[in-house]
Amino acid sequence: MEYLKGKGAQINVANKFSQQFVSTEDVDGQDEELLTEKPKTEIFYESPKKIISYNSSPDINMSASINPYQGCEHGCVYCYARNSHEYWGFSSGLDFETKIIVKRNAPQMLERTFLGANYKPQVIMLSGNTDCYQPLEKKFRLTRRILEVCLKFLHPVAIITKNSLILRDIDVLKKLAELNLIHVVFSITSQDEALRRILEPRTASAKKKFEAMNQLSEEGIPVGIMNAPIIPSLNHHEIPAILKKAADNGAIFAGYTVVRLNGQIQKIFKDWLIKNFPERADKVWHQIQALHGGKVNDSEFGRRVSGDGETSRVINQLFQTSKRKYFKDVSLNSLDCTKFRRGGNYTLF
Repeated sequence: MEYLKGKGAQINVANKFSQQFVSTEDVDGQDEELLTEKPKTEIFYESPKKIISYNSSPDINMSASINPYQGCEHGCVYCYARNSHEYWGFSSGLDFETKIIVKRNAPQMLERTFLGANYKPQVIMLSGNTDCYQPLEKKFRLTRRILEVCLKFLHPVAIITKNSLILRDIDVLKKLAELNLIHVVFSITSQDEALRRILEPRTASAKKKFEAMNQLSEEGIPVGIMNAPIIPSLNHHEIPAILKKAADNGAIFAGYTVVRLNGQIQKIFKDWLIKNFPERADKVWHQIQALHGGKVNDSEFGRRVSGDGETSRVINQLFQTSKRKYFKDVSLNSLDCTKFRRGGNYTLF
């Protein structure tokens, strides 16, 4: 099959919930070539009854999140959210980045939630699963409308994104920042454009993300960087340069996670790795296994984020040394939950 440029996954893998499935994984020595056209993006609409998701994971700082889109055109081949696409009846491979579910009533559902008599405010993360500023946001503007609802109710919100489209909403972000109600974190994996184009093909370049980071910082909006995921022998050596660049552009927070390949992601990633880096595929694969006790998948809290073993210690030491050097006297402040305006309107009493 011809390599699909602009896509992270190069195959569709079986959905564990489906009894029958058409796969593009193997040709099994057939004489004729498997002909597959580059899939086009399809949009599906969903009207959920609840819009805020809650989790109790001890290694995730925020327990509440909103994902206005399910699936993501960014196409990051390593994305842990791919597995969630199976619950919708799709593959975690190409389907994840071409069959996008749009929750078009998300802003209205959020306002209804805030109006609930028993609602208690806490920081909400936008993009806890898929990127809220993925390409379709330019058309649907759900993220902007969610931010406008948060501003109306003076509700704290944090954003993590790989897209410079966030600059479109700088007017709303500034107003939230003035009230200590917003954090923005950019996820940056590599400054190597050749790597970025195949690893996460429809994300903004690192250059654009650093420029966006600088512009937000100049406007008083607190920004940080998540250097993630760290993939040994592919991008781990970039940690110092990325953290320095982020600090130079106004970042006041830095974090990282190592790659983990749960569920069908390991098939998708290994196929991608062999096709793009055949000469070091085994080395990268074995080093990922070294992070997770001999496996590439890991669900144990704490360890799944930073890994374990010697490879993990090397990565952590490199990151912590760089963080101490470039983020010595800065940190993100806690967002303010006390300003929440029940009802969304000013009152006289």
